[in-house]
Amino acid sequence: MVWLLHVLVPESQLRLQVELEKVIELGVWIMAEKLMHAVQYSGYGGGPSGLKHVEVPIPNLNNDDILLKVEAASLNPFDWKVQKGMLRPLLPRKFPQIPGNDVAGEIVKVGEAIKNFKPGDKVVAMINPAIGGALAEFAVAGEKVTVARPPEVSAADGAGLPVAGLTAHQALTQSAGIKLDGTGKQANVLVTAASGGVGHYAVQLAKLGNVHVTATCGARNIQLVKSLGADEVLDYKTPDGAALNSPSGRKYDAVIHCATGIPWSTFEPNLSENGKVIDITPSPSSLITYAFKKLTFSKKLMVPVILNPKGENLDFLVKLVKEGKLKTIIDSKYPLSKAEDAWAKSIDGHATGKIIVEP
Repeated sequence: MVWLLHVLVPESQLRLQVELEKVIELGVWIMAEKLMHAVQYSGYGGGPSGLKHVEVPIPNLNNDDILLKVEAASLNPFDWKVQKGMLRPLLPRKFPQIPGNDVAGEIVKVGEAIKNFKPGDKVVAMINPAIGGALAEFAVAGEKVTVARPPEVSAADGAGLPVAGLTAHQALTQSAGIKLDGTGKQANVLVTAASGGVGHYAVQLAKLGNVHVTATCGARNIQLVKSLGADEVLDYKTPDGAALNSPSGRKYDAVIHCATGIPWSTFEPNLSENGKVIDITPSPSSLITYAFKKLTFSKKLMVPVILNPKGENLDFLVKLVKEGKLKTIIDSKYPLSKAEDAWAKSIDGHATGKIIVEP
Protein backbone atom coordinates (compact mmCIF):
# COMPACT_ATOMS: atom_id res chain seq x y z
CA MET A 1 0.00 0.00 0.00
CA VAL A 2 2.90 2.37 0.74
CA TRP A 3 4.27 2.02 -2.85
CA LEU A 4 0.77 2.63 -4.20
CA LEU A 5 0.45 5.83 -2.11
CA HIS A 6 3.76 7.07 -3.50
CA VAL A 7 2.58 6.34 -7.02
CA LEU A 8 -0.74 8.11 -6.59
CA VAL A 9 0.62 11.08 -4.53
CA PRO A 10 3.97 12.71 -5.35
CA GLU A 11 6.51 12.58 -2.51
CA SER A 12 6.80 16.39 -2.37
CA GLN A 13 3.05 16.64 -1.83
CA LEU A 14 3.21 14.05 0.96
CA ARG A 15 5.95 16.03 2.72
CA LEU A 16 3.89 19.20 2.38
CA GLN A 17 0.86 17.46 3.85
CA VAL A 18 2.91 16.16 6.81
CA GLU A 19 4.36 19.62 7.46
CA LEU A 20 0.91 21.16 7.23
CA GLU A 21 -0.41 18.71 9.81
CA LYS A 22 2.49 19.61 12.12
CA VAL A 23 1.71 23.31 11.75
CA ILE A 24 -1.95 22.68 12.57
CA GLU A 25 -1.01 20.63 15.64
CA LEU A 26 1.41 23.35 16.76
CA GLY A 27 -1.25 25.99 16.28
CA VAL A 28 -3.75 24.05 18.37
CA TRP A 29 -1.09 23.61 21.09
CA ILE A 30 -0.20 27.31 21.06
CA MET A 31 -3.85 28.31 21.32
CA ALA A 32 -4.31 25.94 24.26
CA GLU A 33 -1.16 27.24 25.94
CA LYS A 34 -2.32 30.86 25.80
CA LEU A 35 -4.83 30.22 28.57
CA MET A 36 -4.00 29.28 32.16
CA HIS A 37 -5.84 28.37 35.32
CA ALA A 38 -5.73 31.15 37.91
CA VAL A 39 -7.48 32.27 41.08
CA GLN A 40 -8.68 35.86 41.32
CA TYR A 41 -11.06 38.19 43.13
CA SER A 42 -13.03 41.03 41.61
CA GLY A 43 -13.60 43.36 44.55
CA TYR A 44 -12.82 44.05 48.18
CA GLY A 45 -13.99 41.61 50.82
CA GLY A 46 -15.48 38.17 50.41
CA GLY A 47 -12.73 36.16 52.07
CA PRO A 48 -12.25 32.65 50.68
CA SER A 49 -15.64 32.71 48.92
CA GLY A 50 -14.53 35.82 47.05
CA LEU A 51 -11.87 33.80 45.21
CA LYS A 52 -12.92 32.55 41.78
CA HIS A 53 -11.27 29.94 39.56
CA VAL A 54 -10.85 31.27 36.02
CA GLU A 55 -9.14 30.57 32.71
CA VAL A 56 -7.23 33.69 31.70
CA PRO A 57 -4.55 34.51 29.13
CA ILE A 58 -0.95 33.76 30.05
CA PRO A 59 0.63 37.15 30.90
CA ASN A 60 2.55 39.04 28.25
CA LEU A 61 6.14 40.03 28.98
CA ASN A 62 7.83 43.41 29.02
CA ASN A 63 11.52 43.59 28.10
CA ASP A 64 12.61 43.29 31.74
CA ASP A 65 10.18 40.53 32.76
CA ILE A 66 10.55 36.81 33.42
CA LEU A 67 7.72 34.34 32.77
CA LEU A 68 7.64 31.41 35.21
CA LYS A 69 5.77 28.15 35.17
CA VAL A 70 4.77 28.13 38.82
CA GLU A 71 5.74 25.03 40.79
CA ALA A 72 4.82 26.39 44.22
CA ALA A 73 3.51 29.60 45.75
CA SER A 74 3.13 30.59 49.38
CA LEU A 75 0.54 32.74 51.11
CA ASN A 76 1.14 35.63 53.49
CA PRO A 77 -1.31 37.62 55.64
CA PHE A 78 -0.56 40.54 53.32
CA ASP A 79 -2.47 38.74 50.55
CA TRP A 80 -5.84 38.53 52.30
CA LYS A 81 -5.36 41.93 53.94
CA VAL A 82 -5.21 43.47 50.47
CA GLN A 83 -8.42 41.62 49.52
CA LYS A 84 -10.04 42.82 52.74
CA GLY A 85 -9.35 46.42 51.71
CA MET A 86 -6.83 47.22 54.44
CA LEU A 87 -4.51 48.87 51.90
CA ARG A 88 -7.13 50.63 49.81
CA PRO A 89 -6.86 52.76 47.74
CA LEU A 90 -3.22 51.84 47.12
CA LEU A 91 -3.71 48.10 46.51
CA PRO A 92 -4.71 46.35 44.47
CA ARG A 93 -4.08 48.61 41.52
CA LYS A 94 -7.00 47.13 39.62
CA PHE A 95 -9.61 44.40 39.67
CA PRO A 96 -9.78 41.53 38.99
CA GLN A 97 -6.67 40.68 41.00
CA ILE A 98 -4.68 37.43 40.99
CA PRO A 99 -3.12 37.46 44.47
CA GLY A 100 0.21 36.17 45.74
CA ASN A 101 3.81 37.38 45.69
CA ASP A 102 5.94 34.34 46.60
CA VAL A 103 6.78 31.84 43.86
CA ALA A 104 9.20 29.13 42.89
CA GLY A 105 9.21 27.67 39.43
CA GLU A 106 10.89 27.21 36.07
CA ILE A 107 11.54 30.00 33.62
CA VAL A 108 9.77 29.50 30.29
CA LYS A 109 10.49 32.86 28.67
CA VAL A 110 12.52 36.00 29.34
CA GLY A 111 12.31 39.56 28.08
CA GLU A 112 14.98 40.96 25.79
CA ALA A 113 16.66 42.92 28.60
CA ILE A 114 17.11 39.86 30.86
CA LYS A 115 20.77 38.82 30.91
CA ASN A 116 21.21 36.60 33.97
CA PHE A 117 18.47 34.03 33.39
CA LYS A 118 17.28 31.81 30.57
CA PRO A 119 14.43 29.38 29.87
CA GLY A 120 14.81 26.20 31.88
CA ASP A 121 16.36 27.88 34.94
CA LYS A 122 14.82 26.99 38.30
CA VAL A 123 14.26 30.08 40.44
CA VAL A 124 12.67 31.63 43.51
CA ALA A 125 11.10 35.04 43.04
CA MET A 126 9.13 37.74 44.79
CA ILE A 127 6.51 39.27 42.51
CA ASN A 128 5.88 43.00 42.75
CA PRO A 129 3.15 43.33 45.45
CA ALA A 130 1.46 46.02 43.36
CA ILE A 131 0.88 43.42 40.62
CA GLY A 132 0.61 40.00 42.31
CA GLY A 133 -0.11 36.90 40.27
CA ALA A 134 1.34 33.91 42.16
CA LEU A 135 -1.91 31.90 42.39
CA ALA A 136 -1.80 30.78 38.78
CA GLU A 137 -0.11 28.27 36.50
CA PHE A 138 2.17 30.99 35.13
CA ALA A 139 3.42 34.21 36.72
CA VAL A 140 5.56 37.20 35.77
CA ALA A 141 8.45 38.35 37.96
CA GLY A 142 11.12 41.01 37.67
CA GLU A 143 14.81 40.18 37.60
CA LYS A 144 15.76 42.20 40.70
CA VAL A 145 14.17 39.84 43.22
CA THR A 146 14.56 36.58 41.26
CA VAL A 147 17.34 34.20 42.28
CA ALA A 148 18.59 30.79 41.20
CA ARG A 149 17.17 27.77 43.04
CA PRO A 150 19.65 24.89 43.37
CA PRO A 151 18.45 21.26 43.22
CA GLU A 152 18.87 20.91 46.99
CA VAL A 153 16.06 23.46 47.56
CA SER A 154 12.58 22.19 46.78
CA ALA A 155 10.02 24.45 45.12
CA ALA A 156 7.90 24.49 48.29
CA ASP A 157 10.85 25.34 50.56
CA GLY A 158 11.93 28.10 48.19
CA ALA A 159 8.46 29.56 47.77
CA GLY A 160 8.17 30.11 51.51
CA LEU A 161 11.15 32.46 51.60
CA PRO A 162 10.48 35.76 49.80
CA VAL A 163 8.09 37.83 51.94
CA ALA A 164 8.47 36.05 55.28
CA GLY A 165 12.18 35.26 55.03
CA LEU A 166 13.14 38.70 53.74
CA THR A 167 11.06 40.39 56.44
CA ALA A 168 12.81 38.38 59.15
CA HIS A 169 16.19 39.12 57.59
CA GLN A 170 15.52 42.86 57.30
CA ALA A 171 14.16 43.12 60.86
CA LEU A 172 17.22 41.41 62.31
CA THR A 173 20.01 42.88 60.21
CA GLN A 174 18.82 46.41 59.42
CA SER A 175 16.46 47.26 62.28
CA ALA A 176 18.13 45.30 65.10
CA GLY A 177 21.70 45.49 63.76
CA ILE A 178 22.37 41.76 64.21
CA LYS A 179 25.29 40.36 62.23
CA LEU A 180 24.36 36.93 60.96
CA ASP A 181 27.98 35.74 60.78
CA GLY A 182 28.24 35.71 64.58
CA THR A 183 30.78 38.54 64.80
CA GLY A 184 28.60 41.14 66.51
CA LYS A 185 28.32 41.78 70.22
CA GLN A 186 26.04 39.48 72.17
CA ALA A 187 22.39 40.48 72.10
CA ASN A 188 19.18 39.28 73.69
CA VAL A 189 16.32 39.00 71.21
CA LEU A 190 12.66 38.16 71.74
CA VAL A 191 10.65 36.73 68.83
CA THR A 192 6.87 36.80 69.29
CA ALA A 193 4.65 34.39 67.34
CA ALA A 194 7.81 32.39 66.75
CA SER A 195 6.08 29.44 65.05
CA GLY A 196 4.51 31.61 62.33
CA GLY A 197 5.76 32.45 58.86
CA VAL A 198 8.13 35.29 59.74
CA GLY A 199 8.76 34.13 63.30
CA HIS A 200 10.14 30.69 62.48
CA TYR A 201 12.65 32.22 60.07
CA ALA A 202 13.56 34.96 62.57
CA VAL A 203 14.45 32.41 65.27
CA GLN A 204 16.75 30.48 62.91
CA LEU A 205 18.42 33.57 61.45
CA ALA A 206 18.96 35.14 64.87
CA LYS A 207 20.82 32.03 66.02
CA LEU A 208 23.33 32.55 63.20
CA GLY A 209 24.37 35.69 65.09
CA ASN A 210 25.73 36.05 68.60
CA VAL A 211 22.21 36.05 69.99
CA HIS A 212 20.31 34.58 72.91
CA VAL A 213 16.78 33.97 71.62
CA THR A 214 13.64 34.00 73.72
CA ALA A 215 10.49 33.08 71.84
CA THR A 216 6.74 33.00 72.36
CA CYS A 217 4.29 30.61 70.71
CA GLY A 218 1.34 28.34 71.50
CA ALA A 219 1.88 25.32 73.74
CA ARG A 220 1.62 22.84 70.86
CA ASN A 221 4.62 24.42 69.09
CA ILE A 222 7.06 24.84 71.99
CA GLN A 223 9.20 21.82 71.07
CA LEU A 224 9.25 22.85 67.41
CA VAL A 225 10.48 26.36 68.23
CA LYS A 226 13.14 24.91 70.53
CA SER A 227 14.26 22.65 67.68
CA LEU A 228 14.70 25.75 65.51
CA GLY A 229 17.26 27.03 68.00
CA ALA A 230 15.38 29.16 70.53
CA ASP A 231 17.16 29.19 73.90
CA GLU A 232 13.95 29.65 75.89
CA VAL A 233 10.33 29.43 74.82
CA LEU A 234 7.22 30.88 76.47
CA ASP A 235 3.63 29.74 76.04
CA TYR A 236 1.96 33.05 75.24
CA LYS A 237 -1.19 32.02 77.11
CA THR A 238 0.57 31.66 80.48
CA PRO A 239 1.02 34.66 82.82
CA ASP A 240 4.78 34.85 82.15
CA GLY A 241 4.21 34.41 78.44
CA ALA A 242 1.60 37.16 78.33
CA ALA A 243 3.96 39.43 80.28
CA LEU A 244 6.88 38.46 77.98
CA ASN A 245 9.08 37.73 80.99
CA SER A 246 12.35 36.02 80.09
CA PRO A 247 12.71 32.81 82.18
CA SER A 248 16.37 33.72 82.71
CA GLY A 249 15.56 37.31 83.67
CA ARG A 250 17.06 38.89 80.56
CA LYS A 251 16.13 42.27 79.14
CA TYR A 252 15.66 42.34 75.39
CA ASP A 253 17.87 44.43 73.12
CA ALA A 254 15.41 43.80 70.30
CA VAL A 255 11.96 42.31 69.93
CA ILE A 256 11.04 40.91 66.53
CA HIS A 257 7.33 41.43 66.97
CA CYS A 258 5.39 39.08 64.71
CA ALA A 259 2.20 38.91 66.80
CA THR A 260 -0.58 41.46 67.24
CA GLY A 261 -2.44 42.98 70.13
CA ILE A 262 0.46 43.47 72.58
CA PRO A 263 0.59 47.03 73.97
CA TRP A 264 3.76 49.07 74.43
CA SER A 265 3.23 48.94 78.20
CA THR A 266 3.91 45.18 78.10
CA PHE A 267 7.12 45.56 76.10
CA GLU A 268 8.70 48.53 77.86
CA PRO A 269 9.65 46.94 81.22
CA ASN A 270 11.23 44.00 79.38
CA LEU A 271 13.51 46.10 77.18
CA SER A 272 17.15 46.89 77.82
CA GLU A 273 18.20 50.53 78.11
CA ASN A 274 18.32 50.97 74.32
CA GLY A 275 15.90 48.21 73.43
CA LYS A 276 13.74 48.26 70.30
CA VAL A 277 10.43 46.69 69.42
CA ILE A 278 10.59 45.94 65.70
CA ASP A 279 7.00 45.64 64.50
CA ILE A 280 6.62 43.68 61.26
CA THR A 281 2.89 44.48 60.97
CA PRO A 282 2.70 48.09 62.16
CA SER A 283 -0.75 49.21 63.29
CA PRO A 284 -1.94 52.81 63.76
CA SER A 285 -1.24 52.54 67.50
CA SER A 286 2.33 51.30 66.94
CA LEU A 287 2.96 54.12 64.46
CA ILE A 288 1.76 56.63 67.07
CA THR A 289 4.10 55.04 69.62
CA TYR A 290 6.94 55.22 67.10
CA ALA A 291 6.34 58.93 66.53
CA PHE A 292 5.95 59.71 70.25
CA LYS A 293 9.17 57.91 71.18
CA LYS A 294 11.04 59.75 68.44
CA LEU A 295 9.68 63.14 69.49
CA THR A 296 10.52 62.57 73.15
CA PHE A 297 14.05 61.26 72.36
CA SER A 298 13.32 58.01 74.18
CA LYS A 299 16.11 55.43 74.22
CA LYS A 300 13.54 52.66 73.96
CA LEU A 301 11.94 52.67 70.53
CA MET A 302 9.11 51.20 68.48
CA VAL A 303 10.40 50.59 64.95
CA PRO A 304 7.92 49.77 62.16
CA VAL A 305 9.18 47.53 59.35
CA ILE A 306 8.25 48.16 55.73
CA LEU A 307 9.78 45.41 53.60
CA ASN A 308 12.38 46.54 51.07
CA PRO A 309 13.04 43.31 49.14
CA LYS A 310 16.52 42.79 47.70
CA GLY A 311 17.69 40.02 45.43
CA GLU A 312 21.03 39.57 47.22
CA ASN A 313 19.23 38.94 50.50
CA LEU A 314 16.89 36.40 48.93
CA ASP A 315 19.90 34.68 47.37
CA PHE A 316 21.53 34.59 50.81
CA LEU A 317 18.45 32.88 52.27
CA VAL A 318 18.22 30.31 49.44
CA LYS A 319 21.88 29.42 49.98
CA LEU A 320 21.26 28.97 53.71
CA VAL A 321 18.50 26.49 52.88
CA LYS A 322 20.83 24.67 50.49
CA GLU A 323 23.48 24.46 53.23
CA GLY A 324 20.99 23.17 55.81
CA LYS A 325 21.33 26.28 57.99
CA LEU A 326 17.75 27.46 57.42
CA LYS A 327 14.59 25.47 56.83
CA THR A 328 11.07 26.26 55.79
CA ILE A 329 8.50 24.73 58.09
CA ILE A 330 5.48 23.87 55.96
CA ASP A 331 2.14 23.96 57.72
CA SER A 332 0.16 22.54 54.82
CA LYS A 333 0.02 22.17 51.06
CA TYR A 334 -3.00 22.76 48.83
CA PRO A 335 -3.55 22.29 45.10
CA LEU A 336 -4.43 25.45 43.19
CA SER A 337 -7.92 23.99 42.78
CA LYS A 338 -8.32 24.30 46.58
CA ALA A 339 -6.73 27.73 46.95
CA GLU A 340 -9.75 29.02 48.87
CA ASP A 341 -9.02 26.45 51.62
CA ALA A 342 -5.43 27.70 51.86
CA TRP A 343 -6.80 31.26 52.01
CA ALA A 344 -9.10 30.33 54.90
CA LYS A 345 -6.21 28.66 56.72
CA SER A 346 -4.13 31.82 56.44
CA ILE A 347 -6.97 34.03 57.67
CA ASP A 348 -7.45 31.72 60.66
CA GLY A 349 -4.02 32.88 61.86
CA HIS A 350 -2.77 29.70 63.50
CA ALA A 351 -0.59 28.21 60.76
CA THR A 352 2.73 26.75 61.85
CA GLY A 353 5.25 28.01 59.31
CA LYS A 354 4.17 28.49 55.70
CA ILE A 355 1.06 27.61 53.68
CA ILE A 356 1.93 26.37 50.20
CA VAL A 357 -0.22 26.28 47.05
CA GLU A 358 0.83 24.09 44.13
CA PRO A 359 -0.65 24.23 40.59
